[in-house]
Amino acid sequence: MASSSSSIYSQISLKVGRSWQLHSTHDGVQRRVISVGIGGSDTELFGTRVVGTIGTKLSNKWSFAGGSRVVVISDVAKLNPFRKCCGVSASWYAGSQIASSAFTLGTVAVLPFYTLMVLAPKAELTKKSVESGIPYVVLGLLYGYLLYLSWTPDTIRMMFASKYWLPELPGIAKMFSSELTLASAWIHLLAVDLFAARQVFLEGLEFDIETRHSVSLCLLFCPIGIIVHVMTKLLTKRSGNT
Repeated sequence: MASSSSSIYSQISLKVGRSWQLHSTHDGVQRRVISVGIGGSDTELFGTRVVGTIGTKLSNKWSFAGGSRVVVISDVAKLNPFRKCCGVSASWYAGSQIASSAFTLGTVAVLPFYTLMVLAPKAELTKKSVESGIPYVVLGLLYGYLLYLSWTPDTIRMMFASKYWLPELPGIAKMFSSELTLASAWIHLLAVDLFAARQVFLEGLEFDIETRHSVSLCLLFCPIGIIVHVMTKLLTKRSGNT
């Protein structure tokens, strides 16, 4: 408890000021008012900056008949707490909301294409939708926007942290600690996975190969989906030869 108190008090800087004024009242009594102010600047308390003053007035009444007396009048402390980094906190909250919305939007946007390729692979609507480049343009723009928001002067340094200018796992992990960076990586994966699934689907139409299982795997496990498609293609050719 003592260590906690000392750590709190060590962060407080005080400024003491004093001034006095001489006042005369209607009964001939002269009053000398001494104002003592204790103020702090840039005071931090539990992560909160407190700006305020604590004032005390010493009222010294003096007259020839009654001598003098001292009256202590304490001013109410005026405290104005506000967050130390309110701008940074607001920016972080907005960035988190943007990342969450982009994550959901990108995920929902690609699902209709996978649904058509799996449930209606022979439909004309599916062929036109898969051959369109619009989803990749939309995902690319969304990825570029998230990349712009998440970019910092240290991004390149974290990506190529080794002396050979090669990516290192600790630097990549630190970079992906940002929700905006994580959301941009997710949009990147969605675009690449959809493109791979498109290639698998079109190749299946060209060579009359079953691709629904491979396309389904490309949604979340794209490398596995590609391997399964290659194996399916080989097995189909072998069965056709026999």
